[in-house]
Amino acid sequence: VQLQASGGGLVQAGESLRLSCAASGRTLSTSAMGWFRQAPGKEREFVAGATWSGGSTSYVYYANSVKGRFTISRANAGNTAYLRMNNLTPEDTAVYSCAAASSFVRLQRGAADYWGQGTEVTVSS
Repeated sequence: VQLQASGGGLVQAGESLRLSCAASGRTLSTSAMGWFRQAPGKEREFVAGATWSGGSTSYVYYANSVKGRFTISRANAGNTAYLRMNNLTPEDTAVYSCAAASSFVRLQRGAADYWGQGTEVTVSS
């Protein structure tokens, strides 16, 4: 399975972006998917993650820094995850990477089974 992240770009503060993470190769059967970000000179941050079961979301997590502004979702029979980012600020500038894991705990710890390449988000003030 390969994950392909896309949707990054340059926006102004207050604007929105939607990141996509598409799985290819075979059907993604992992229950947990999420997004990490890493800004220049900073450690990687777990931004959002969720688990799904039977087509429904069973658990959702957001970092405090993005709570209320970002929304994670999954579609396409579970093979695509999205991160809707609203009201972006310059502090959201980072490279965003998606990941998939067999459990939320593994995902949150960064021990994902699959990783996508990063997509860069730049927010100007």
